[in-house]
Amino acid sequence: MTTSRTRITKAVIPAAGLGTRFLPATKATPKEMLPVVDKPAIQYVVEEAVTAGLSDVLMITGRNKRPLEDHFDRNYELEEVLRSKGDEDKLTRVQESTALATMHYVRQGDPKGLGHAVLCAAPHVGDQPFAVLLGDDLIDPRDPLLSRMIEVRETYGGSVVALLEVDPDTIHLYGCAVAKPTGDDDVVRVSDLVEKPSREDAPSNLAVIGRYVLDPAVFEVLRRTEPGRNGEIQLTDALQTLAADPSIGGPVHGVVFKGRRYDTGDRGDYLRAIVRLACEREDLGPDFREWLRDFVGKEL
Repeated sequence: MTTSRTRITKAVIPAAGLGTRFLPATKATPKEMLPVVDKPAIQYVVEEAVTAGLSDVLMITGRNKRPLEDHFDRNYELEEVLRSKGDEDKLTRVQESTALATMHYVRQGDPKGLGHAVLCAAPHVGDQPFAVLLGDDLIDPRDPLLSRMIEVRETYGGSVVALLEVDPDTIHLYGCAVAKPTGDDDVVRVSDLVEKPSREDAPSNLAVIGRYVLDPAVFEVLRRTEPGRNGEIQLTDALQTLAADPSIGGPVHGVVFKGRRYDTGDRGDYLRAIVRLACEREDLGPDFREWLRDFVGKEL
């Protein structure tokens, strides 16, 4: 199969996870709806896709994820209340999520891993290349990672993964890339991927983070991929197949990201993300930074 060079317009956001690390908060509230300052985490992800030119967004959901659909839908009653009060600022913010993108939803059903979630997107994506954005990784809009990945895809074809240099002691938390340099300083050619290796077995400290630009050939590979770790179908395994044999769907490249990333899948990093983003807000930052300095100085 040859790689597709069609322009990318579609984004897929897997959002079927149970969010067990945030229990009991996520018992009835999807983890993607937890607020990061005053917006749910999932809205930052959709905004990133739209900024990169991807206005057709498919969300892979599961049980108890209905609030995700409601958030990106109209709320006529709330809008009318705000309109009647003359609160145009809040009205605009409420309507922002509705007008962001053309949203679609499909349920994953059984939680069989990220690879299976991506495979659920096949009927919607068809034979077009597409982006995958994981909701646990928030990328600062001042560091346009996804746009760069799309540029790399247009140059080299095939698939592109986002890579981050991490402390070797934490590489067991990620997929890990075997890579060699290209003519671009921030781009590497990926020849192999290992899912969550031990420090001793890791081939590098280049960790795969939650952004992918994928050739549609990945769907057929996923259909043939046997369940791996924890009985799940791993996207890393499918990408490993593509990297080993570029004739299937083109090569696999990686963009080594050096910008600002906020991991909201971990409780500590989630809190740090809120503090960082609040400190940088023009409307909240000055007072919040002053309070934070006072709190750290006096209480800690």
